[in-house]
Amino acid sequence: MAQLQLDDDGLRGLVDAFYARVRVDAELGPIFRHAIHDWPEHLDKLAAFWSSVMLTTGRYKGQPVPAHMQHRSRITPALFQRWLALWADTTNELMSPGAAITLQAKAARIAESLQLALFFRLDDQPFPRPARQTADATDPAQRSTLP
Repeated sequence: MAQLQLDDDGLRGLVDAFYARVRVDAELGPIFRHAIHDWPEHLDKLAAFWSSVMLTTGRYKGQPVPAHMQHRSRITPALFQRWLALWADTTNELMSPGAAITLQAKAARIAESLQLALFFRLDDQPFPRPARQTADATDPAQRSTLP
C-alpha cells in the first residue's frame, strides 16, 4: 500500500484504517461499539479532529473531554495504552516514518491529557501542609518589623 500523505485526504484514510482495526480489537472494540452509534458521523468528526491537530485547519468543533467522560466507567488507563499501540502500528504501516513519529507523539500527549481529565483528582491526592515556622528572636531575618 502506498504511504498516505500528512494532509486531509491522508488523515481521513488513516482514521478510517485505524478505526476499522479498533472496531475489531478484542479490548477496544466493545468499548467503541457501546459508545458509537453512527460510525460515518464519528469518522467524519475524528478526521476533522486530526486535521485540526496536525494541520491546524480548525475543522474540529467538538469537546473531547466531555465526550470521553460520558464513558469513564468503561475506560481504563490500560485501554489508552492499547489505543496508542494500535495507533503506532497503523501509523507506522500507512505513513512515512517522520509523519508516523509526529502522529504518535501528538497522540501520546492527547492520551495523557485525557487520562488526567478522566482519572486525576486533586481531592484524591495527599496535600502536604507547610511546616509551621516559629520566629527566632535572635535571627534578624525572622523578626517581624511590625510593633
